[in-house]
Amino acid sequence: MRSIPIAKPIISEEEIRAVEEVLRSGMLAQGEAVRRFENDFSEYIGVDNAIAVSNGTTALALALKALGIKQGDEVITTPFTFIATANSILFQGAKPVFADIDEKTFNINPDDVLKKITSKTRAILGVHLFGHPFDVEAIQEICECYNLFLIEDCAQAHGAEYNGKKVGSFGIGCFSFYPTKNMTTGEGGMITTNSNEIAEVCRLLRNHGESRKYLHTILGYNHRMTDIQAAIGIIQLRRLDEFNEKRIKNAEYLNKHLKMKGLITPYKKNETKHVYHQYVVKIEEDFPVSRDAFMEYLRDRGVGCAIHYPLPIYKQPLYQQLGYRDDCPIASELANKVLSLPVHPALTEEDLRYIVEVVNNLEA
Repeated sequence: MRSIPIAKPIISEEEIRAVEEVLRSGMLAQGEAVRRFENDFSEYIGVDNAIAVSNGTTALALALKALGIKQGDEVITTPFTFIATANSILFQGAKPVFADIDEKTFNINPDDVLKKITSKTRAILGVHLFGHPFDVEAIQEICECYNLFLIEDCAQAHGAEYNGKKVGSFGIGCFSFYPTKNMTTGEGGMITTNSNEIAEVCRLLRNHGESRKYLHTILGYNHRMTDIQAAIGIIQLRRLDEFNEKRIKNAEYLNKHLKMKGLITPYKKNETKHVYHQYVVKIEEDFPVSRDAFMEYLRDRGVGCAIHYPLPIYKQPLYQQLGYRDDCPIASELANKVLSLPVHPALTEEDLRYIVEVVNNLEA
């Protein structure tokens, strides 16, 4: 039986050779390959600085710490994302405040953000969810009006654009290179910023606060990227636009050919370049079967699927213990409707035709 995974990293012989070269060099930790990757990435995003770190969660945590976010502060973010986004705020002793989401894009809703601002609010942490940029212009205006920092969680949006500009270039960008992302280094992350001051603090924080060899000026951590990861990243970055174009074409094919009643295909705003980290459909009430039954049907026929995300963050046990309650009704509603189908660049034309055939042939 055919088996089509929900995600699949693409690693070529070129990445393998690059890793082998690093291994033979003897320089395995943060070295020349990391510097090259940082330079290439900052040029690609269109910013002055890129700081490589150990993973995407670390990127978020260090960015917040570099901005001085601390105990007693509030950071507004979305409840409809991976838990690391909110946890990075907790790591600072600060409080995540959840604003509801837009029912079409699944991204943070600027109107609800305005309702959640208090005297303790210091920043807005938006997520470019599933590869679709959030409403950057509206969020930027709010940040300027209320003197707030803007942090972009770009973990699912490498190469995505808003009004022709790469995400990660509007505020402080935080990227993940986990294997399921649009590009990967296995693990790893990146912080992007035009602020030389913030960049310098992030560099200190990732490496024990070391300003030069054995001189430690602040309390830092060990959140370095290895040259092995960076070597993979250099090659993956060169292929990122190719990967993204394939994702976009795959999504366009699915948009055109999926015809089931009650299945709503992804929405895209005109001013954005959506890079489809995930292809997320909505299962409405008039769909022939329940979401769980549909998932079982797909998996029985070898079509990978997943729910991103089954619970808004405030419904997670950790956040329930912290006293959070449900005040984002759209996020709660959509968590019960969304379903991800394969869209990754390893899909063949035959795979796409098969996915469409399986979905469209569903019977109640």
